[in-house]
Amino acid sequence: MLKASASAAAIAAITLAASIFTSCEDTPNVGSSLVENSSQIMVFDDFTITGKTVDNPSVQTRNTTQVLGTITADGYGTFSSDFVTEFLPASKIDTHGITLDQVDNLVDSLKIRFYVPVGSTVGDTIAPMGLELYQLGSKLSTPINSNTPVNTEGLKLLAKKVYVCNALGESDSIKKLSYRPIDVKIDDNGKLARQLFRLYLTKPEVFQMPSLFAQNFPGIYVRTSYGSGRVVGISTTIMTMYYHTFGTDEEGKQITHRHEGAYFAVTPEVILNNMIKYTPDQKLKGRLDAGENILVAPVGYDMEIKFPIEEVISKYKENAGNLSVINNLSLDLPAVAIENEYDINPPTNILMVLTKDKEKFFRLSELTDDETSFYATYDSENKRYRFAGLRPYLLKMLEKHNAGTLTPDDYTFTLTPVSVIMETNTNDYYGTGTSYLSAINPYIGNPVMVKLDLDKAAVNFTFSKQNVN
Repeated sequence: MLKASASAAAIAAITLAASIFTSCEDTPNVGSSLVENSSQIMVFDDFTITGKTVDNPSVQTRNTTQVLGTITADGYGTFSSDFVTEFLPASKIDTHGITLDQVDNLVDSLKIRFYVPVGSTVGDTIAPMGLELYQLGSKLSTPINSNTPVNTEGLKLLAKKVYVCNALGESDSIKKLSYRPIDVKIDDNGKLARQLFRLYLTKPEVFQMPSLFAQNFPGIYVRTSYGSGRVVGISTTIMTMYYHTFGTDEEGKQITHRHEGAYFAVTPEVILNNMIKYTPDQKLKGRLDAGENILVAPVGYDMEIKFPIEEVISKYKENAGNLSVINNLSLDLPAVAIENEYDINPPTNILMVLTKDKEKFFRLSELTDDETSFYATYDSENKRYRFAGLRPYLLKMLEKHNAGTLTPDDYTFTLTPVSVIMETNTNDYYGTGTSYLSAINPYIGNPVMVKLDLDKAAVNFTFSKQNVN
């Protein structure tokens, strides 16, 4: 365990005195009186945080981010990720009057586009890398997580692609896009496209339910075939179908009408899994062995800390007096970026959840409740994570302490990187919107890491007390 000392205790007292004097000379029948109220705001920060780094070998994908690529970075280690995913089909396909016996002649091909948001790439955006895209041979099963191996039985190679992730040489309009596309044409002479088109014509009900569709088309497996030095976070994947029909122009000559439909997409309704592997290099391993507290994600390392709630309660009971109100309890965790070859950054958000509840928190898709779970956003200016709203937690722990039921499970927390999803309700009439927290998922994306400096961690506790004399 690493012991960290908070800054020296500080007690600030604000004394408010109000005296009411009634003159005996002015009012001879009334005796003099004195009422004095004193109010103090008590501030303490002399608490100790202890913690240790713990393994986090696997993570479950709970969003639509697909991570692809491999890097080896000095000061970090080696990271790689492939992925498997199902597709959600459109419930209705515009067949343009194509009948079953015309499918072979009129349905042409499929193309998959992976959308890589600008800024979601780690490593070299110029270096060419190769990918291979396979059709799965069987439906994906659950539960599934990052260390679940791919079932290679029945895999069918659909395409190969060499790609980069930049807009060099492209037009200004392309450079201004918020994403970089990776387009992969299914190279099977249109066989899969025709299979899916026939499926719609003969069993349209299959397109109404993702589970039924996955039984007929289990999805794809995408892996890096060669190259290293880049990892991309794919936000959206669309599979487009191309087909054509014939018509006549004004002169009665035959013309060809080209059609396309983005009928298949990776969405939250389908099963998606990133197969992630990570090995720290010797430099980072040495820091971990020396006892430094380091978070690495998506897989790698979490942290376990002991929150000093018993010390806080003790300080409160020693100093509260008869009339007191708890104002605030917060935790500041200094966060130090770790120098590395590819500028791998600190995670944007981290979750602090009771260790005993971590698995349940993600399994049940819970939100933070400010009593057993909290999240903080990285403050790049002050280089810290601040958990500001711990007052409800303290009140709950006071109840347990008074009942004699407070145990180490109540103050042993896990810190782990997460993805925080906010949604906005917009009022069309007033043109205003209200944002609210809609989901907290295990972090899936490009590699992140950060050192948490427990030696400088600060628990700040304030309460007010009043004495009437």
